[in-house]
Formats: sequence, C-alpha cells, structure tokens
Amino acid sequence: MGFNCGIVGLPNVGKSTLFNALTATAAAEAANYPFCTIEPNVGRVSVPDPRLDTLAAIAKSAKIIPTQLEFVDIAGLVRGASRGEGLGNQFLANIREVDAIAHVLRCFDGGEVTHVEGSIDPIRDAETVETELMLADLDSIERRYDQAVKRARGTDREAKEQVAVMEPILAALRDGRPARTVKVDPLLQPRVDQLQLMTAKPVLYVCNVEEGSAASGNALSARVAEKAAAEGAAHVVISAAIEAEVSQLADPADKQEFLESLDLTEPGLNRVIRAGHDLLGLLTFFTVGPKEARAWTLTRGSKAPQAAGVIHTDFEHGFICAETIAYADFVACKGEQGAKDAGKMRQEGRDYVVQDGDVFHFRFNVSRRAG
Repeated sequence: MGFNCGIVGLPNVGKSTLFNALTATAAAEAANYPFCTIEPNVGRVSVPDPRLDTLAAIAKSAKIIPTQLEFVDIAGLVRGASRGEGLGNQFLANIREVDAIAHVLRCFDGGEVTHVEGSIDPIRDAETVETELMLADLDSIERRYDQAVKRARGTDREAKEQVAVMEPILAALRDGRPARTVKVDPLLQPRVDQLQLMTAKPVLYVCNVEEGSAASGNALSARVAEKAAAEGAAHVVISAAIEAEVSQLADPADKQEFLESLDLTEPGLNRVIRAGHDLLGLLTFFTVGPKEARAWTLTRGSKAPQAAGVIHTDFEHGFICAETIAYADFVACKGEQGAKDAGKMRQEGRDYVVQDGDVFHFRFNVSRRAG
C-alpha cells in the first residue's frame, strides 16, 4: 500500500520540475510553455525514514526496503477546464484517479518563466483550479443526483442512501464550497468515495518559492499558509529549483553540504512526504530480520490483521496473532531478543489497533489461507 498523489496546478508553476526532482528522472519535460505535460507521468519514490536504517543496523539486515510513495504529474489546468478548455477533460479524469492532491502554487516573482495569468498571485491561482474542479464535480453529481432521485421514489434503498449523501454535497458545490467541507457519517463514506469527486480529496498546498526563501518561506507562501489553516488543509514550502539540484547529487555528503549551505536540514521531498502521510492518515510499521528490514504503509486506525494483509493476503486470512515490539523498545533493547528478554514483546490479537512504528512478526495458520 502506498500514497498516490496527483501534482496539479496552473501551467508553468513548477509542477514538472518538482516531479522530476522528486523522482530524480527527466520523464516529464519541464518547458516554458503550457501543456508541456500531456500524458500523466507516474513516478514511485522511496519514503525516507531514519527509523528503518536504525532497525536494519540493529538487526544486521542484509537488505533495506523502504515503503513507496507514488506521484502523478498532471498537466496544467486553465480557466474553462471544466468545459474542456485546454486539455481539460483528460486532465480532470487523471485527477479523479488519485488519492490526494498536491496543489503546486507559484510563490516567487521574477524569473524567465512566464505565468499563464500574467501576474503572480498564488491565492488567485488556487481559487482558479479549485473553481474548475468544483464545476466539474457539480456537473457530475447533478447528473447522478437526478437519476438517483428517480430510483429512490420506489423501494431502492441504495438509491435513497445515494440521495442522502449527495444532497448536502450538491448544496455545498452550488454554494461554491468543495465537497471535502461536508461532514459525512463515516458509515456512508464509501458512498462518497464512489462518486469520485475531485474536491472531496484532501489537499496539500505546495508553495514553490525562490531559493533564498526555501528555509523560511516568503510573503506569498505566508498567504497560502493562512488559506490552508482556514481550510484545515496542509501546506509545505519548497523550492523546486533546489530540489532539482539536489536530485542531481549522487553523494549523500554532497547533498547534505549543499542543503546546509542554504540553511536547510533536509530535502523538500521529506516535508512533502510527511505532510502527505498526515493528510491521508497513514502510518508506518516494520518487519525486521537478518534477510531484510522493511517498512510498510497502513491507514491509521487499522487493526493487526489488516497490517498482516498488507504483506500478504494469506497472512490476514489465517491471522493468529501479531508479535509486537514498539520501535522505541526495539532500539532500547538492542533488537528482538533483547525486547523478549525485557518483556517488551507483546502478543496482540485481532482487535489490536496498529501504532506508528510497531515492529511486527505475524503468526498465521496456513490451513486457513484463502484458496
């Protein structure tokens, strides 16, 4: 299980530059004209987690396998995209397929790169994209709503549930508010997910600033931070230009020296990943042994059998128990045996809610595997 995030924004705000830096490839052509990205580029990157390195060192693991994060570089939206302007229909379809949206906003003046609107205003840009997504969602849900209402007049229970879910969302969209602002009964959330509404997806605002502001941001990114706080959304400040340079440095020591020269302690990718994990409510658990130390991603609130199922469906079907050591205990006791001797290894059953950093060894019954 990973994190699937679509990188969106107006043309020429740094989306493809950021994508190339994040994936350390040149798969997406970063050019100074709109629509240089036509087909969505998909890149998978390893999620950096110092805990994994620590666990591997203690267990003397032969291999280290981090969890993966997926980014989808989606071409720039323009005004009228909801009506098919530019390459709107294709781009909107790509956005519907992702789990979350990383909305890149240009927060720097000057430079040779032209802005499609002719001036720099990240709040206006954010509202432009959001409006197009809301209009597209409104068109989609209005058509479904009319059909559901007709079916709900009879005895179609499913249609009645759909109408109950769609009515408040429809009202919000008509009022100019995204679908994610509507509180939904958790039991009905699957109904919302089925609608594939773009404005129901969580949003991370990525403020692309000039190199000199990468450490602390600037006045433009501060405005975005205020907007994000008001919406309950997340935001991070990065410099796509710096990320592009860092991605070209192969030696970790050279990367660190370069970042420190700019008063940065880590690449912007790390901040994007952490914000993304928080945005989607994800946590990381580990499996550790002499062959490999591996990180796995799971939704917060999930139970032990679901964690086992991330590794293999047989583990979930035949789940017996999870031998569990908290990360801090594994480190303090210098490994699994030390944790056992100290009484820090626990046997957890089906109702155990997984905690971030748990180190697991799953016990399962082979005869109960799915056939």
